[in-house]
Amino acid sequence: MADTLTVLRERGFIQQCTDEKGLETALASGPNSFYVGVDPTGISLHVGHMVPLFAMAHLQRAGHKPLAVVGGGTALIGDPSGKTEMRKIQSVETIQKNAEAIKKQIGRIVDFSDGKAKLLNNYDWLANLNYIEFLRDIGRHFSVNRMLTFESYKKRLETGLSFIEFNYQLLQSYDFYVLNRDEKCLFQIGGDDQWGNIVAGVELIRRMSGNEVFGLTFPLVTRSDGKKMGKTEKGAVFLDPNLFPPFEYYQYWRNIADADVEKFLMLFTFLPVEEVRKLGRLEGSDLNRAKEILAYEQTKLIHGKDEADKARDAAKSAFSVGGASDRGAIPFIELPNEDLEEGIGILELFAMTTLCSSRSEARRLVQQGGAVINDVKIDDIEAIVTNKQLDDDGELLLRAGKKRFFRVIAK
Repeated sequence: MADTLTVLRERGFIQQCTDEKGLETALASGPNSFYVGVDPTGISLHVGHMVPLFAMAHLQRAGHKPLAVVGGGTALIGDPSGKTEMRKIQSVETIQKNAEAIKKQIGRIVDFSDGKAKLLNNYDWLANLNYIEFLRDIGRHFSVNRMLTFESYKKRLETGLSFIEFNYQLLQSYDFYVLNRDEKCLFQIGGDDQWGNIVAGVELIRRMSGNEVFGLTFPLVTRSDGKKMGKTEKGAVFLDPNLFPPFEYYQYWRNIADADVEKFLMLFTFLPVEEVRKLGRLEGSDLNRAKEILAYEQTKLIHGKDEADKARDAAKSAFSVGGASDRGAIPFIELPNEDLEEGIGILELFAMTTLCSSRSEARRLVQQGGAVINDVKIDDIEAIVTNKQLDDDGELLLRAGKKRFFRVIAK
């Protein structure tokens, strides 16, 4: 277990630590519990949430016990960290529903079998707190001046910080205290935007119990173009297949920039470090093989081997001639054959799919030369698509740009 942090360090996970040498010594002494907070304000996690989950899995593989804490209680307030505006307050019922939905997603990466990990909900210990007692016992340990030095609060002061959000750091720190007291939790991990909250928890535990605990954060991952990880022109890359189909999920990873390949293989797969470095050294068209491996490994983890196989085969089919029989994983809609007999405008057709969110977006796609149907480029915004353009399987394979596909099936 002595090399636990070495694994995280060489894969690019470590940004800040409250006491790296102290944590390394504690980890080497034997199995320890640690926790990651998970925000349940949405029905699904997205790719941007996955760095702490993979770090959690690496620590688990090193023999330590993850505590995944769903923030059913703190989500009722909203964390100001990394936000420029106050979050919309959601109902208890909505948050509890979200929490249940993301439990399974976490389990795709972290092993919860046989007590190897534990999933908790901080609603269980926060919901019935006595506010007066909480202020007296917990709030007295916090300095407002100290809290305002943290970047998350300094940024929000520019746009307005509500009192309800100001309480968030106290509650998250209390989470750490409860977990240390009840679960012997030694350290907390999270994104670097959580640094202030994590440090506050470490200090609270020291003041209240004298126990030594630690905090570790990871870099906030961005793409080589500077944009947020897990975002596309269409929005977030969700892990829920109903919100983001497995084929499109595969394509997201397959289409990353060359400069991101090695970094993302390190962070988002469990491939050995040396294998990742070897793949990262590939150049030109050979680098596509590394991207395909990344896409396949990620899709297999989140959606299972069958979906990963289908997505990979469908992607190969979409780029080949006569491979329509393998396109089953490509998203599709069915249209009555009569509609295609009458003809549908090219803009209307593309706007019906996930390739374009509106007619105006479809117009830009056509005008820029990115609209393709069954390998034929369509550059006329007035073009009409009919059933005469169907392939032998009664389909239209629509493409936006070089790598985004959608099927229209006549029925």
